[in-house]
Amino acid sequence: MVIAHPLVADKIRQLRDVRTSNADFLRLAGEISRFVAYEAFRSTPVTPTTVDTPVVKGAPALRVDTEYLIVPILRAGLGMSPAVQEVLPHHRVCLVGLRRNEVTLQPDVYLDGLPETLRGVHVVLCDPMLATGGSLDCVLTMLRARGAGTITVLCLIAARPGVEFVSSRHPDVTIVAAALDDELNDVGYIIPGLGDAGDRLFGPPAR
Repeated sequence: MVIAHPLVADKIRQLRDVRTSNADFLRLAGEISRFVAYEAFRSTPVTPTTVDTPVVKGAPALRVDTEYLIVPILRAGLGMSPAVQEVLPHHRVCLVGLRRNEVTLQPDVYLDGLPETLRGVHVVLCDPMLATGGSLDCVLTMLRARGAGTITVLCLIAARPGVEFVSSRHPDVTIVAAALDDELNDVGYIIPGLGDAGDRLFGPPAR
């Protein structure tokens, strides 16, 4: 699913702009992530309940009881997860760290912070850029091996080839993005994309 909203489209424009500073990029990533999360969980189950207001007791209300496991894929996923945490009332956070091999373009896992068992757990993956789909495929395979329940992937920008690859491998996973681009370049970057999301969020890594 791609979010079709003029306010989101304008923020994506700013996010893509090469002149956008790291600080503004981080702010925009959080703002867009809230929109994406709102849309992704529009159908979250609710429980009827009541609430006492300053005016009346026992007013009808709805409550979200589902707990979600939020998994930002490091390091760029950290630019999304705080906003997603604000949206989902019951959650916990576990980290997975992947490093792209610049020769093979395949992901290498350097941090596995997932529990040993995830039987039936509702998982939310935060990955700003769905490019080739290799990173997502790797983490989704890890989650399925541990028995995860429903899985929702939240992205800022997704590339059509990556979405098609992930959907072919994991057809039951929901992917929600703020924008969908058509192409990848010869080193696996999204076109037009926005460059390296991790570098634009936090600056280049120390060498």
